[in-house]
Amino acid sequence: MDTPWQHTTVLLSEAVDALDIQPDGTYVDATFGRGGHSRLILSRLSPKGRLIAFDKDLDAIAAAQDIQDPRFSIRHQGFTHLDELEAGSIDGVLMDLGVSSPQIDNPARGFSFRNDGPLDMRMDTTRGQSVSEWLVDAEVQHIAEVIREYGEERFALQIAKAIDARRQERGVPTSTSELAKLVADTVKTREPGKDPATRTFQAFRIFINAELEELQQALTGSLQVLRPGGRLAVISFHSLEDRIVKQFITQHSREVYDRRAPFAAPKVMDFKAIERIKPSAAEVAGNPRSRSAIMRVAERLGVGA
Repeated sequence: MDTPWQHTTVLLSEAVDALDIQPDGTYVDATFGRGGHSRLILSRLSPKGRLIAFDKDLDAIAAAQDIQDPRFSIRHQGFTHLDELEAGSIDGVLMDLGVSSPQIDNPARGFSFRNDGPLDMRMDTTRGQSVSEWLVDAEVQHIAEVIREYGEERFALQIAKAIDARRQERGVPTSTSELAKLVADTVKTREPGKDPATRTFQAFRIFINAELEELQQALTGSLQVLRPGGRLAVISFHSLEDRIVKQFITQHSREVYDRRAPFAAPKVMDFKAIERIKPSAAEVAGNPRSRSAIMRVAERLGVGA
């Protein structure tokens, strides 16, 4: 599919290497995007191998039609549906949690304050509310909580009150430029080189797509579908995501003892943490959007009780 918006896959070879591809295995690209990881995975599979991809974005689904390969299939679903796959049937799960460059760069999607467009931010434009629709009836305290919790914004309440004043006067902001200006007029100080609206846009995008809740469900789903020896690789781009991934792997990498039966064998650990990888200096220089990426890798151990 030809578009003016190009995407450079982050940690391409590192992520696929981390999956420790078995040629005859079955793998999941839980966030297809524009298919960079999927294509490399397919190149390492035998004719018996299989790759299942997920994505909520209709543009990603359209891009996937370019892959004419009987070993490949894609589902127009978020990765919360991972647990619908057969338990213990998957050799590796890859999750790239970043917003793709075409989503950011296309003004019609409303993800970025750098180009004016409708204030939407939905990954799946076929369902749910856009940001501007949500803001019509959202309470000031709820808006502030979203900005504070998902954007880690210390001026959350001031921004929420400014949005409320604006909607009382002439309605909610309906474009990205309107919201960005409102935030800039409200936030008088900011880190050097960072737009005042950065944290608010991140917060609204995470909230409107329930990204953190979906990530938690998807991680739990990976536990169900990975077979022993299977790999989980997750690339995150901000501390909220990375914290969830780190805590999940840590929680499931411990032996658990039953206090009611102190002499019983401990519950088998679910995962073994393998490594934590960041982009190389060369990758960051060639693709600045990769600079905040962190990939955590774990291996599925025995099936827990």
